[in-house]
Amino acid sequence: MKYRWFSLISILLLFCSSLHLNAQSYKNAQHHACLKCHSNQSYSFDNTVTGKVQKRLMNPNFILDTVAISAGVHKSFDCTDCHSAEYQTYPHQANLKLEPLSTCLDCHGGDASFATYKFEKIQEEFKKSVHFQVYGENFTCSKCHSQHTYKATARNSSDVMEIVDFDNKMCLSCHNDMKKYKMVSGHENPKLIEVHDWLPNQALHFKNVRCIECHTEVVDSLMVSHNILKKDKAVKNCVQCHSANSRLKASLYKYENLQKRAKEGIIKGILTNSSYIIGTHQSPFLKLLSILIFLAALTGIIIHSLFRIFKK
Repeated sequence: MKYRWFSLISILLLFCSSLHLNAQSYKNAQHHACLKCHSNQSYSFDNTVTGKVQKRLMNPNFILDTVAISAGVHKSFDCTDCHSAEYQTYPHQANLKLEPLSTCLDCHGGDASFATYKFEKIQEEFKKSVHFQVYGENFTCSKCHSQHTYKATARNSSDVMEIVDFDNKMCLSCHNDMKKYKMVSGHENPKLIEVHDWLPNQALHFKNVRCIECHTEVVDSLMVSHNILKKDKAVKNCVQCHSANSRLKASLYKYENLQKRAKEGIIKGILTNSSYIIGTHQSPFLKLLSILIFLAALTGIIIHSLFRIFKK
């Protein structure tokens, strides 16, 4: 009797597993059906008017990077989770392009499972930003965060340079692109080099610091501030970053510092954190030399104290 129950349970588990795999396979098939065309330079379709198969070039704006998609936070989604199910047929109806897409808060808002990410607070900060103040509802999250390829880099990466590169590419995707910038703003894009001609060592700053370090207000309760300031309110005081009380500790290095201290303790976290010297890269040689000098001084104090004790 015991073995019969065991067999029934095993069959039931296999059946459930089969249902899950079939559902997942169907989901992947639906997802790949779109990428069959939207990941290639060209696509083919049956022309019902001529009765022939035709091949055409894909609009470059609609070609998706499948590698970037597979690394993004929405990699397991179906295309029709955000886009209309009517896109599954081709030719696509022209009026589908006019349908508004789902916003981030449509999925993430009011959901306890996403509470740690504070999407509602981010929305509040974003509505204070120059982007929203000038362009209103026309400027959405997707203008900076592509739903297809977005990664939570600042929260998950242990490499500060990767965080800087990823974030700055988001800003430059519009601010360094004449067509995209003019489409949103309606006027010519100012030249970044000339606008930042007051900044010493421009290339080093652009490479090692995110744009948002100077162009946002630091909010302690958020991992990344979304209140983009007007250019006349941007930080231009070097001391605000190049000091012991650097604003970079509360922005660029925030997650790295918290992560290290949680894993290694406060003291070890500071000693092993390469961002502890703010405004530059820590020199391994100087770090080692300072540790040796400290140990030598400590050893000298101990030996001196022992001699005094023995002498008494």
